[in-house]
Amino acid sequence: MEDKILDLKSLVKKRYGINPDLIQKFRGYDNDNYYVRADNQKFVLKIYEDLALEPILLAENELLLFLQKKNSGYYPKPILFKEGGFLKQINYNGKTILIRMLSYLDGYFLGESKPTKEVISSLGSFLASLNLLLQDWNNSEIKARNWEWKIESIELIKNRANFISSPSNRNKVLYFIKQYEENVIQFYGKLRKSIIHNDANEWNILVEENQIIGLIDFGDISYSHLVNEIGIAMTYIAYDKEDVLHWAGLLLESYNKVLPLNEDEVESLYYVIALRLCMSVSNSAYAKLNQPENNYVSESENNAWSMLDKLIFIGPIAARNYFRKVTGFSPRKEKKEIEYIDHREKYLSKVLSLSYKAPLVMKQSAFQYMYDVYGNVFLDAYNNIPHVGHSHPLVVEAGQKQMARLNTNTRYLYSIISDYAEHLLSYFHPKLNKIFFLNSGSEATDLAIRMARAHTKNKKIVVVEEGYHGHTQTGIEISDYKFNDSKGMGQASHIIKLPLPEATSSSIVDSELKKIKKRLLTTKIFPAAFISEIILGCAGQVPLPKKYLETIYPIIRSLGGVCIVDEVQTGFGRIGSHFWAFESHDIVPDMVIIGKPMGNGHPMGALITTDSIAKSFEQGVEFFSSFGGNPVSCAIGKAVLEVIEQEELKKRAFEVGNYYKKQLIDLKNQYSSIKDVRGSGLFLGIELVNSNGKPDSDMADLIKNKLRDRNVLIGTDGKYSNVLKTKPPLCFSKENADEVVQRIGETINEYGRIGS
Repeated sequence: MEDKILDLKSLVKKRYGINPDLIQKFRGYDNDNYYVRADNQKFVLKIYEDLALEPILLAENELLLFLQKKNSGYYPKPILFKEGGFLKQINYNGKTILIRMLSYLDGYFLGESKPTKEVISSLGSFLASLNLLLQDWNNSEIKARNWEWKIESIELIKNRANFISSPSNRNKVLYFIKQYEENVIQFYGKLRKSIIHNDANEWNILVEENQIIGLIDFGDISYSHLVNEIGIAMTYIAYDKEDVLHWAGLLLESYNKVLPLNEDEVESLYYVIALRLCMSVSNSAYAKLNQPENNYVSESENNAWSMLDKLIFIGPIAARNYFRKVTGFSPRKEKKEIEYIDHREKYLSKVLSLSYKAPLVMKQSAFQYMYDVYGNVFLDAYNNIPHVGHSHPLVVEAGQKQMARLNTNTRYLYSIISDYAEHLLSYFHPKLNKIFFLNSGSEATDLAIRMARAHTKNKKIVVVEEGYHGHTQTGIEISDYKFNDSKGMGQASHIIKLPLPEATSSSIVDSELKKIKKRLLTTKIFPAAFISEIILGCAGQVPLPKKYLETIYPIIRSLGGVCIVDEVQTGFGRIGSHFWAFESHDIVPDMVIIGKPMGNGHPMGALITTDSIAKSFEQGVEFFSSFGGNPVSCAIGKAVLEVIEQEELKKRAFEVGNYYKKQLIDLKNQYSSIKDVRGSGLFLGIELVNSNGKPDSDMADLIKNKLRDRNVLIGTDGKYSNVLKTKPPLCFSKENADEVVQRIGETINEYGRIGS
């Protein structure tokens, strides 16, 4: 290194006529930078091995010379070679390189000091003034530049996101890219363009006495949307702060006073900031492959990931409202909840119920969060349909691409239905090798009963108390939760109902099972099928005892019936320990019903069965579903499976679910109003009782609604509606679990009874 410095001293003396007394190396991203001191003068020597950079470096020098005429003290000044010119190709140590030298600006970096409101305000007006100057300057080379640090280079960011090692982090980046495409690109025509600095980060900004005194490193200059300049600066001013909106807003407010943004520019800022962060982490992941020893390329990575998480938590609507406020735009007018309700009830029946006493008006969502039209953010601890997370980018993209390519019905041949069927069936016992695609779990239930009757020639159906299997006529007939409701149709003559085994004592369970076995065998009922969930959701997340199905299945089969498992709520890894809940009981059913999470919100369902049952069904009238198994649904379903695998969501459900359940059990030990915590993985129930030990539906309803007021969504269920039900998307975290537990505890502490 010492020899290299001596060589550089000679080079500077020879080329610039300056005799340096000190040369020290700086950090750099893609070139070498050296601090040069000679008497009372200070410079930065810049060396580039990539000769293709020459045109853009010449353009950068032109820009700096232009700025010298306007505000000479604020920006680096290109230094002339002895023979003239500001950039040279030279031979150095047997290599052709580009060199140039700039003046060195004194001052403290913003990153070295604690930012104040005065500094942030100074930076906003400084950048706005720079952008006003640059509106009068053009350069064809910069305008043609398209590269890795230009925000509009979306395809490049996508490609480099593939180098992010964590699948869940990679998918966060893809989510924000998708959101940018959906919410900003359509307004490109309304966003002003200009040459911008493009990298106003804390290590390029110089400060002295609460004032910005300089801006360095114009290596990222781009012809880009004007709003990107302030968006990038807002990113770096806030990415290491807790209250990102406050700090970003301070900068935006001062910038806007000097150079006002238009409304569309303000509306785009949330997505611009997010995309800059995505660009940073994607380029960092890519650079690690080429420069693994260069810590500089990834030193801000943790801050970037942290801010992306904060942006998901804040949500686009709250951010938009805040940025509108600080730039002087009036808040967007939204209808009140009652207006939405009135409009809905004008066209829809009131039999379609709404959750919560104060219903929610939702607009957008991301992973485990939902955003209402007013900008409020809700932690979704209840909605098990977006299984891999709301608006998951891989699922969204799969549907969009396939919809643009082909969507038809199963009377035509197309490969994706077979590919998806093969992938999905790989998760089942080899005996379960035929699949029928439908549009919902309810349809799958209906078909299962129809097929069971066709196969066995029997009519009766054995069900479990408090079970729920769908909203069709058949689904209601076999769902005690529905037909036994005070407004229900009552139990049909062809339905045999078994009691729900709530006891946990093995001796009591054994006793109950003996009674059930005796009843089925002595009455000589010849059923078509027995159907049950493994954890009965509408009963209040009640798990069946381990011996239950092992005992009943052989009896049902000996009487000529088939055994059906309803995995609509518990399937696809939700219980954590197994991909399907029935696997935890060491049984193999004859049919499996799946739905809800299958399409992550896209309406899908399926029935999986054996070859022999499928062949029996083939003897009857043709089966056809217009939309079941269509190419778009298959593409979406396949994407859901791929996300579960990539992000190891079954494992996450196991780890987070166990943690969540333990925290809830700890809460139970504090409060006598919690009788039981049950379920598995991310499918849990909290049973509430009053001081007499009786079901407390009022307390359950109170907690559900108070949590809604505290921006946490859970539900209630069970025979007496006294069970809090939580079944969140599988991207749920331990921190999310802590928040739910804390909110439940706060509400019980405030409104309930504290246990002794």
